[in-house]
Amino acid sequence: MSTLVIADHDNSELGSATLVAVTAAQKLGGDVTVLVAGEGSQAVADAAAKVEGVAKVLHADDAAYGHGVAENLAPLIEGLAGDYENIVAPATSMGKNVMPRVAAKLDIQQISDIIAINDDGSFDRPTYAGNAIATVKTSDAKKVITVRGTAFDKANAEGGSASVEAVSGPGDSGKTEFVSAEIAESERPELTSASVIVSGGRALQSGENFEKYIEPLADKLGAAIGASRAAVDAGYVPNDYQVGQTGKIVAPEVYIAIGISGAIQHLAGMKDSKTIIAINKDEDAPIFQVADYGLVADLYEAVPELTSKL
Repeated sequence: MSTLVIADHDNSELGSATLVAVTAAQKLGGDVTVLVAGEGSQAVADAAAKVEGVAKVLHADDAAYGHGVAENLAPLIEGLAGDYENIVAPATSMGKNVMPRVAAKLDIQQISDIIAINDDGSFDRPTYAGNAIATVKTSDAKKVITVRGTAFDKANAEGGSASVEAVSGPGDSGKTEFVSAEIAESERPELTSASVIVSGGRALQSGENFEKYIEPLADKLGAAIGASRAAVDAGYVPNDYQVGQTGKIVAPEVYIAIGISGAIQHLAGMKDSKTIIAINKDEDAPIFQVADYGLVADLYEAVPELTSKL
């Protein structure tokens, strides 16, 4: 059994979610090949070749693949799919964009956002915002799978010595044109890869309070900043801060939830965190049901005191 893993990257660095997908691919059995499709992405291909457990790297270097346009990537993957029984990608924006098109072109059902691979060939995946786990199995001979980025351990980024083979595909489909991308830049760690996250909720009441209470604590901890959907919808912070079912799925070593009630949609995005710390003045807030440590207190008093003691 052989598996093709579609690498998520920015043409210069291999995305950490790809390492999770490699671990899942190894659990499927057989050889693991990684496809790096991009523009000027030799460094990514070389990094993929060093990942432990990878047998081969396919490198498609073409301007058509430089921005991850699904209409261009899908035909490339379709052309390579015949040699593999499983096609796996991380459930990132790239994976969610490209893989449904690949599955449609191959006329098979996609298995999305898996969190476990079972011995009987079935897969577990969350549903109803993580409130239930569905066990699914397919009769398709070939499987198209996306993997939740917090569900498996990351494969070791060093220790492998895979060969790198150049491949090509149809190139630009002519159906979609990449115009531009506006990417938020921050000196803080990226939310989905941060080891510590400090998140604020609607109780912060304003963007100014995020700056006054959340940012100093995050600075002391070297943490990324997250937020609940309520805080994002209220305009306190940008959309890319949102953690939850309709935001980003995270699983840091430490997740500090401040003024977040703990609606199921938010819990779906952070409940796999190793240690969860909650600060909320409502002792009945649902967040305390998943928290390892909870403090029933007014955040406006507790957070500055916590920050001052670090």
